[in-house]
Amino acid sequence: MPKSKVRKKSAYTPPEGVLQGRSAQARVAQPSPRWYAPLMVALMLVGLLWIVVYYVAGDRIPFMVSLGAWNFAIGFGAMVAGLVMSMRWR
Repeated sequence: MPKSKVRKKSAYTPPEGVLQGRSAQARVAQPSPRWYAPLMVALMLVGLLWIVVYYVAGDRIPFMVSLGAWNFAIGFGAMVAGLVMSMRWR
């Protein structure tokens, strides 16, 4: 059986606007500032300490008694803020 003819393919060249648009949109990830990591860790620790203090001595601290169940929201909110910051840390 005879072999089929092999045709040479030219290299693909994309349209003019495609390469320029991608290079303009690409951003280089910059490292986080020096204060970012300590703030992130501090938020997580403050949230944890807030909840621990509420459990241990919350009935003896007047403003914690007035906050009631909002103490959990404050503690977990600080911890979640620290965790969200950790996802954006470079």
